[in-house]
Amino acid sequence: MLEIRHLRSLIAIAESGRLVAAAERVHLSQSALSHQIRDIETHYEVSLFERTKQGLRFTSAGERLLALARETLAAVAAAERDLLRLKGETAGELRIVLECHTCFDWLMPVMDEFRRRWPEVEVDLVAGFHADPLRLLSDGKADVVIGSKPAGKRSLHVAPLFRFEILVVMANEHRLRNKRRVGAHDLAGETLITYPVPESRIDLIREVVEPAGIKLERRTAELTIAIMQLVASRRGIAALPNWGVKNYVDHDYVLAKRVEPKGLWSELYAITDQAFSRRPYFGDFVTIVRDTCAAQLEGIELLSESQ
Repeated sequence: MLEIRHLRSLIAIAESGRLVAAAERVHLSQSALSHQIRDIETHYEVSLFERTKQGLRFTSAGERLLALARETLAAVAAAERDLLRLKGETAGELRIVLECHTCFDWLMPVMDEFRRRWPEVEVDLVAGFHADPLRLLSDGKADVVIGSKPAGKRSLHVAPLFRFEILVVMANEHRLRNKRRVGAHDLAGETLITYPVPESRIDLIREVVEPAGIKLERRTAELTIAIMQLVASRRGIAALPNWGVKNYVDHDYVLAKRVEPKGLWSELYAITDQAFSRRPYFGDFVTIVRDTCAAQLEGIELLSESQ
């Protein structure tokens, strides 16, 4: 009764928590996915899910099949890699450039897992801050850019990763410390400490303060820890991803505030050219990023393939 497609559906539901998003990931309509799940439940006479305000929650029976799905699909993927290896189609290189430099926090375990699965592929990180990371693809200096979705680049292959919230970070003694959320006008007169990248790539400037007609002073630093030290020393504020500031907030080093009214959200994609996207290890790299970040980063939401 159980088929590979059923196992893929269970994993999609576990990662998205909602039938609509899961259906998009496995290229089914919501009704078709619901019918697939009902067939499994009818066959085994068990219930796989409970509906909660937070989404679908697996029952004990559902958790058991989910464990089977993860074990089986991992074994299938390993076998497929071995078949490619026997055909001599696994050698190559993967040069990664980051548009979001806080991604260093999660990229290292991703690269470690990728090297374990694809030891024949040479993995490298293109160092430095680049005003136009996508230019490195066309110049042949990088293979994959991790960054925001490019506009009007039909020649590129764009693989969705996840969305995350950007928080405003400030010193514990900051004048806005008692506010639950901060808005553009709250930030007037502040110095914004950022990585040395163009203002057009800074979400807080582009999406929040610039539309409100507010101009912030800027100061730059190349390392996250340097930005945090400047913030803690009351040299200014920062705007960083939730995963990048969590450890500092948990240890009472700085405060982090959401942006009014519904938070400031950004999205990450793995961007490459069409030819490189057909290499067998590119798709696995994207899967490793999504799986690793879903397991390790709190507060992110995986993007569906249609996004």
